[in-house]
Amino acid sequence: MKTPGEILLVSCYESGHQPFNLASPLGFLKSEGFPAVGIDAAAEKIPSHRIKTAKFIGISVPMHTAMCIGVEIAFRIKKLNPQVHLCFYGLYAVLNADYLLSHLADSVIGGEFETPLVRLITALDDNKKVPPDVRTSTTVVEPFLERMTFSESDRRGLPELSEYAQFDNGDATVTSGYTETTRGCLHTCLHCPITPVYAGRFFVVPNPIVSADVRKQIASGAKHITFGDPDFLNGPGHSLGIARELHTEYPHVTFDITTKIEHILEFPEIFPELQSLGCAFVVSAVESVSKLVLRRLKKGHTANDIVAGLEILNAAGIPMRPSLVAFTPWTTQQDYTDMLTFVEHYDLIDHIDPVQYTIRLLVPPGSALLKETETAEWIGPLDQEAFQYRWTHPDSLMDELQVQLNELVSKAAGVGEDPLSTFNAIKARLKATTGQETGVDLSLMKKRQRRRIPRLTESWFC
Repeated sequence: MKTPGEILLVSCYESGHQPFNLASPLGFLKSEGFPAVGIDAAAEKIPSHRIKTAKFIGISVPMHTAMCIGVEIAFRIKKLNPQVHLCFYGLYAVLNADYLLSHLADSVIGGEFETPLVRLITALDDNKKVPPDVRTSTTVVEPFLERMTFSESDRRGLPELSEYAQFDNGDATVTSGYTETTRGCLHTCLHCPITPVYAGRFFVVPNPIVSADVRKQIASGAKHITFGDPDFLNGPGHSLGIARELHTEYPHVTFDITTKIEHILEFPEIFPELQSLGCAFVVSAVESVSKLVLRRLKKGHTANDIVAGLEILNAAGIPMRPSLVAFTPWTTQQDYTDMLTFVEHYDLIDHIDPVQYTIRLLVPPGSALLKETETAEWIGPLDQEAFQYRWTHPDSLMDELQVQLNELVSKAAGVGEDPLSTFNAIKARLKATTGQETGVDLSLMKKRQRRRIPRLTESWFC
């Protein structure tokens, strides 16, 4: 498979950024003499001739949305080219391997996927058996969790960075890039899809590889970089070193990171330096302010910890952009009301993308939640074709509220509504549906001087 076009890698969706899960394996394959082609289905159409002439097609599915899109694409692929070897790779490939291998896929790769992907293509090219670290319908293997020798990413041929989510710094919108300094995660939050695959392990991406990837994107126009690690501070010395190097070489390039509340409290001294190096905001998985919900998810923080984390970031001059799991089987009407009250009280309305107020707990196959004894009390059947377990809230009003708010927020996002207006509408719908009211008078908010919080122009979806 050394002829251009015989190997095709397809990305389905990567949260609105140029797909790292194409750029990285393309670099690995090309370093081994395989001239693979990458197509991002979220930004461009997949030409039929690309499918028909391919001998190997890999579909990247790092998240649930990508999984849903990837399966639709796979059915088209099999119709146009039934003889092609079809491989799914990424987190959701592992979690949904049973379905994929019984319906569409010839192979599935998970964990650190680049090395197994190269080994698989090499074996197929030599007419040899599928290597033992690749799962097929007749073999069951664990995710590949070995340290790899990295190759530089290859972003040539991918859509321009300008076609993806941009960075809005509050004054202007500039081109944004994306890379990762680590993969996997040290932590094992029960609802996270990383947990059942990596089981608390994480791997660093060597500094020269990360720096080279950043340089390429800056050369292509990026003025902001998202470090998309599941947690940027799992390896704080490594990640901080990269941020320092980036700032030294490109002092006007900003960046954002994701880290747990626990790490903010553990390393408070890091954040003033991160701000001086160009950190524009920090994403943190707040999820809830409910003691029970946080305990059920094993988040490792409390509502008081969230407040302490906000104080550390505020003192450093870095805004937090919280992510939420607003609806869970344990979230009561009062919990939801308390969450909105918390957002009002700590002046976070402009920090949170409104879609976060509608996020419903997703339980994919293999989820660590399934191992919890109490899960049997609320979990429903596996909807294999939707790649999740169904569940119904014991309070039907909570399910009704989630549906209503999802529709409300979708419409608001479609017309670019002010987040404060959307928040007021959410409060009104909460009161109309449940009778609950928050404990803060939003008229007080009008007396506060609002400022535009740095953000990416596409809301995060799982």
